[in-house]
Amino acid sequence: MHTLHWQKSTYSGDSSNCVEMAPTATAIHIRDSKNTTRPHVTVTPSAWAEFLSYAALGTRPRG
Repeated sequence: MHTLHWQKSTYSGDSSNCVEMAPTATAIHIRDSKNTTRPHVTVTPSAWAEFLSYAALGTRPRG
């Protein structure tokens, strides 16, 4: 198993209230920066790219 190199968005500043991601050639690993010992979510690079495109739209669900 390779060591994952976790990083968070530069928009987060010094805040620990965000998610971190660790990209590899075949997967993007995502975890909660407040609790790094818990399991993390893994998605494909294409799924991550689609999520980022959606998030960049700035739309939020109504409710």
